Amino acid sequence: MSAHLTEQAFSTLPLHASLRAGLAKAGFEFCTPIQAQSLPFLLAGRDVAGQAQTGTGKTIAFLLATFQRLLETPPPENWDKKQPRALILAPTRELAIQIAKDAALLNVESGLRIAIAHGGKDYQRQRDNITDGVDVLIGTPGRLLDYQKQRVFSLKFIEAMVLDEADRMFDLGFIKDVRYFLRRIPAPDKRLGMLFSATLSYKVSELAYEHMNNPEKVQIAPEKMMGDRIEEWVYYPANEEKVPLLLSLIERLQPERGIIFVNTKHVADRVWRYLEGNSHKASLLSGDVPQKKRERLLQHFQEGEFPFLVATDVAARGLHIPAVSHVFNYDLPQDVEDYVHRTGRTARAGASGVAISFACEEFVFSLPEIEDYIKHKLPVASTTDETLVTPKPPIKREKKPSSDRKYNDSGKNRRPRRNNNRQGKAPAKMNSNADKQ
Repeated sequence: MSAHLTEQAFSTLPLHASLRAGLAKAGFEFCTPIQAQSLPFLLAGRDVAGQAQTGTGKTIAFLLATFQRLLETPPPENWDKKQPRALILAPTRELAIQIAKDAALLNVESGLRIAIAHGGKDYQRQRDNITDGVDVLIGTPGRLLDYQKQRVFSLKFIEAMVLDEADRMFDLGFIKDVRYFLRRIPAPDKRLGMLFSATLSYKVSELAYEHMNNPEKVQIAPEKMMGDRIEEWVYYPANEEKVPLLLSLIERLQPERGIIFVNTKHVADRVWRYLEGNSHKASLLSGDVPQKKRERLLQHFQEGEFPFLVATDVAARGLHIPAVSHVFNYDLPQDVEDYVHRTGRTARAGASGVAISFACEEFVFSLPEIEDYIKHKLPVASTTDETLVTPKPPIKREKKPSSDRKYNDSGKNRRPRRNNNRQGKAPAKMNSNADKQ
């Protein structure tokens, strides 16, 4: 049995026959720890506030509980057969899309109607899908709030409510919208409530106990924030050594698939240009990438068309990217929780991985707080032990990321960009609301 699974088989749980069939077709036999601990409570009708990192199987847990509730509970007599009976809120478009994919996987035999609503595209089509009738509505707070205020759907028949990545809702400034929904759905004792979060901070716990029915707290190894299968290292490069060090490590380690995290779009662009200029195929993911291009880019990365993704924290949460062997924190995150979320992109589903961080002159101040949060010191690797390569010049910006070049415009009639080949600029604050939804 895989090390990340328990001995709890799905077949031993009191699941609806159609859900058993869906699990069998998807190849799911044994529960992960979060599933084994939360599903007995949820299937017995108890609310759950769960702490687990991404990649631990929490999505399957809350989808099974949601579907079970709808399949086993007759709808109210005044239900018009069109309004949603379950609402699942996610902080980002990517996470909402992934939840919908997992829902479709489990729903092959259940026949529930699933609709998704998120910003970035398909406004009218998503609206039409909801008005045509929906059982399970999945979406981001902004787009759902827009539709709800237009009376596209009603909240009065909600029997199961899921709040995924609750801590990220606070981080991205969506909590006001989340509370809007929580205050308008039926009372906590009239529905099944589920909240999942990478951290059960005071504010997240307060939200759970305010809007849930005495939830059971399920925590998966909260005292150890990083998985045992992640090999961590930290280097202390000077600012001007960061690009040579990154290129040297790539050449020595030969990552099969790596994500390079930076703190700003400006630095992301610079790192991507150096990678491409030094014959490392890569693409760029930040908050201003249009939704259709973002989905295509992620698909190409997952399919192995290029080995590296340079990303701001828009990619740190809610993305299901299998087989990421290495994570590089080119810039140390300024939010300690983001270190866990970034590093959690590797070593998913029982695999192992490597997380390498650069504690440079600009962001080294974040390291003590990160180590305090994850409750262990990062092993130190010496920059002098690496044979630093002399980078070839970065490509010019007019050349588009290789993964998606044919989907971009020609670049004509643009003002030339300055060659921002400097370091040490203070990180700009991202407009998270606009980026994420």
